[in-house]
Amino acid sequence: MRMGIFELRRLGFDVVPAHEFLPSGYFAAPAEERLEGFLGAVRNPEFDGLVALRGGYGSTYLLDSLRPEDFTSPKCIIGYSDITALHTFLWQQCRWVTFQGPMLTAGFDHGPNDLRGFDDDSFLNAISNVSGNWSLNLRGESLAAGEAEGTVLGGCLTMLQTSLGTPWELDTDGAILVLEDTHMKPYQVDRTLMHLKQTGKFKNVCGIILGEFPGSEPPIPGSPTVRAVCKHLLGPLGVPIVFGAPIGHAERAMLTIPLGVRARLRATGEGSLEFLESAVKD
Repeated sequence: MRMGIFELRRLGFDVVPAHEFLPSGYFAAPAEERLEGFLGAVRNPEFDGLVALRGGYGSTYLLDSLRPEDFTSPKCIIGYSDITALHTFLWQQCRWVTFQGPMLTAGFDHGPNDLRGFDDDSFLNAISNVSGNWSLNLRGESLAAGEAEGTVLGGCLTMLQTSLGTPWELDTDGAILVLEDTHMKPYQVDRTLMHLKQTGKFKNVCGIILGEFPGSEPPIPGSPTVRAVCKHLLGPLGVPIVFGAPIGHAERAMLTIPLGVRARLRATGEGSLEFLESAVKD
C-alpha cells in the first residue's frame, strides 16, 4: 500500500485515508461501517476523488442502501473488479462518470508503465483532460474490424452479469461495451456471454472492448480459448470488436478508461478509442 501512496503523491496528489476499518470475515469491515465510510468520503468536500484500495468482494452489499440524493457532487471514483458494482450503480442511478482504472494495491503499487502497473498517460488524461478529444491506443487486436461511436460503459464481466435483474442493471443500448475479467475458464466466459446475449445486452451495442482475461487458459491443450469464445459469440453481432486490451485485470500496464463518456472505437490493428468529450470539468 505504501508504494501505491508514494506513486499517487509522485503524480502530484494529496493522499489521505477516507476511512479505516477492522476486517470482518472475508470483508474489509461490516457492511454498515463500509457504507458509512463510503458515503462519508463521497460527501466530504475536501475530497476530489476516491481511489479504491483493492477489489475482492463486498460492494454489492452497499447498493440497497445507496440513494441518488446521496450523490450530488460528482467525484472521480477510480477502480475495477468488485468496484464495477459501484460504477454501474452510479451510472444507472446518478449518471456519474466513473473510471475503470488502477487501485492502490492493484496497479499503483507496481508503478507506471510496468508489468501489473498502470499506464500513467491514460490515467492523467482520463482524470484531468477537460477538453476531451484524446485518443487511447488499446494495445489489443481487432477481432471484428470497423468504427463506431457510443457511450463507453461496462467493466468486470462477472459483476455486470450479477447486476442483471437489479434496479441498477446496466443499460447497454448505444454502448461501447467494456468486458474484462480474470481466471475464468473459457466455458465460464462462454456461459456468461451467453447469459448477457440471451438477456438482450448485446442487441443494441455499438462496439465491444475485451480485456486480456489473464489466468483463463483452456484446461485442455487445443480446446477453445477465451479469444475463440469471444469471436464465436460476439463476432456475429456485426460491431467493431477489440480483444486483449490491458484494462482492469491485466498483466501489462493497466489503461484507465472513463465510463459514461462518448467515444469513437476504431477496430483496426491494435484498436483505438477516441474520447469525444471530457470526463471531468475544470
